[in-house]
Amino acid sequence: MVCHCHSTITRSAPSSPRDTPAPGPTTVAGYARELRPLLPPEAFRADPSRLMLVLINLAILALGWWMASRLDQWPTLALPLFLPFTLVMANAVVVLLFATHDLLHGSAIRGQGPRRWVGFMGLAVLWMPPTLWNAVHNRQHHGHTNSLADPDRSYLESQPATWGKRIQHAFVPSDEVTPLGLALGMGAAWWVHNLRSLLSVLFGPHWQAATAIVPAPFGVSRRERQAIVLELLLIIAAHAGVIAWIGLRPLPLLLGYGLPLGLGYAVAMAYIYTNHMLCPLGEDNDPLANSVSLQLPAYFDLLHLNFSHHVEHHIFPGMNTNFYPLLRQILLERYPDRYQSLSGAEAWHRLMTTPRNYRDGRTLVSCSGERSVGLPLKRP
Repeated sequence: MVCHCHSTITRSAPSSPRDTPAPGPTTVAGYARELRPLLPPEAFRADPSRLMLVLINLAILALGWWMASRLDQWPTLALPLFLPFTLVMANAVVVLLFATHDLLHGSAIRGQGPRRWVGFMGLAVLWMPPTLWNAVHNRQHHGHTNSLADPDRSYLESQPATWGKRIQHAFVPSDEVTPLGLALGMGAAWWVHNLRSLLSVLFGPHWQAATAIVPAPFGVSRRERQAIVLELLLIIAAHAGVIAWIGLRPLPLLLGYGLPLGLGYAVAMAYIYTNHMLCPLGEDNDPLANSVSLQLPAYFDLLHLNFSHHVEHHIFPGMNTNFYPLLRQILLERYPDRYQSLSGAEAWHRLMTTPRNYRDGRTLVSCSGERSVGLPLKRP
């Protein structure tokens, strides 16, 4: 089934002899074969700047933790001056996620060993073992995007009301979420994602309670499971070290650790929620059907490595993200009626005015089952 989720294209496609769309491919491999010759070779070369971004943003966090460890030496009236740097640290968390995300897709370091260790440095701040990330994101999510086998999809109406499904109902943007639940969920949803993925792989997809944890349980090899456990123990030790460095004092821990991580996770989730939740379920893994890109101000794209270009990312995950705007122009030329792009405000409005459970591939339904919305969503 090929499902198309219509959306607003906020700028017209450039004039081109290719403006008349052809039927085109419907798989990642098909798009890659058709579009790669239209892009310059340097778009697919390793970009070492991602490695530098990981190191720079780790240094920003280390500076913040050092400052937080000395907050008791600041005059009380000067403490609010630390808040702007808390925001800088939160952005560093976001950049670490996006830069490491690119790196683990192969955009910066080609060797598996070095990539794994640099990935560990970046993802440790986000409590995510890199081996787990490769399994849940690179393999499962990219291999089965917004299909029944995708662990990152929304729950089905037919799935039992487990604690995982209830957390989705309480935290995820929808027309049913409460303001308090959404506020708490923006900072906590990343932790929930990590926890449910960890439990799924540690206990296995055939564990009786697996479907209570993740919408689509998945497994890993024994060797991967052992690596995940080792990486998780190292991550716990690293965070324990940071907390000990700052000291067990509420205000320094809040300003230098809790707020930067919570705000960083919230910004990352604001992007992630828009990626696929407004699209139908489908088994063809067609990025133009199951993914949405955002139209954001240029400074956001500069700060966050063009992560808003999510359709583009699913076509070429390992591509240098500096070339995603060029790929967007090509997609607009070739598939103006299929390419899905929304402004950030419109995407968020749609998330907040639609249910989150799937009744079937083309129907979103409320938790009570009383309200349903057909997909694809109509253009405004």
